[in-house]
Amino acid sequence: MSICRSRVVPPLSFSIICKIVLLGAIGCSTQILVYIGIDYSSPTFASAIGNLVPAFTFMLAVTFRMEKLAPKSRSSNAKVIGSIISIAGAFVLTFYKGPSIMNSYTHLSSPLHETIGFLKSEDSSWAIAGILLTAAYFLASLWYILQQVHILKVFPDELTLVLFYSITATIISTTVALLAVPNASAWKIGLNLSLISIVSSGIMGKLISNLVYAWSLRLKGPVYVTSFKPLQIVISVALGVMFLGDTLHVGSIIGAIIISIGLYGVMWGKVTEQIEEVVGGLDSPSTENLPLLQSWRTETFENKTNINV
Repeated sequence: MSICRSRVVPPLSFSIICKIVLLGAIGCSTQILVYIGIDYSSPTFASAIGNLVPAFTFMLAVTFRMEKLAPKSRSSNAKVIGSIISIAGAFVLTFYKGPSIMNSYTHLSSPLHETIGFLKSEDSSWAIAGILLTAAYFLASLWYILQQVHILKVFPDELTLVLFYSITATIISTTVALLAVPNASAWKIGLNLSLISIVSSGIMGKLISNLVYAWSLRLKGPVYVTSFKPLQIVISVALGVMFLGDTLHVGSIIGAIIISIGLYGVMWGKVTEQIEEVVGGLDSPSTENLPLLQSWRTETFENKTNINV
């Protein structure tokens, strides 16, 4: 039995291909700027600056009128406050350690000792890294907006989008890498952990994640998707404790709790906003903008109503 597609995908036009190529250029530029910024600073500093992505995305979404910002609306206030709380929790988790929980024998320093030393660096490279990383994560927010507004709304085919995006990013990154590292011996990769890391990051970190991003952006929008970004720090801390033997600190627990509260606020605001749109609408609610389960229930109810009539 053939499976019918729930949506009709328009033909791949030249304008859509140009937009996907532009998307690939923005995504590749973002990765290059992030790697350069990490080289000038540290992964911790890059993770901290990366928490600005939800804020940048929300501002761009309001600018492009993708999100409604009503001061008297509970849903708008919940999304704004939830985003701020999530970003604050990510900064707490990044900069505040506190006493250790699992390895109590570890030497305990002042909770802000490492943060103070981290921020006292007099090297100008930290300022350069801050500028590069801020520009990179602004481009990342623009990447989400461009994908949602200009591509997925007119061409809702995630597989084709990710295919052309990956081809474009591969061509650009290969050209930049060959120009930056012309030495052929530096490109030799043996059958070791480096090869496994490269392959796994390409499959899991790029292919699958881009498919999930595209699918989620089409369903829920960029603000909802980027609101989960601070959660990656919580996951990395948990994996580090489980597999790398890292020490679990009180700051990690506090930051994770704050991030969870912020994410709940954003999700509650999005759901409340959708319910208000459905209740305020005169016609039958469109299942395109409803949550998955609610959309399925609406379609089932309409089918039963049509049968009874």
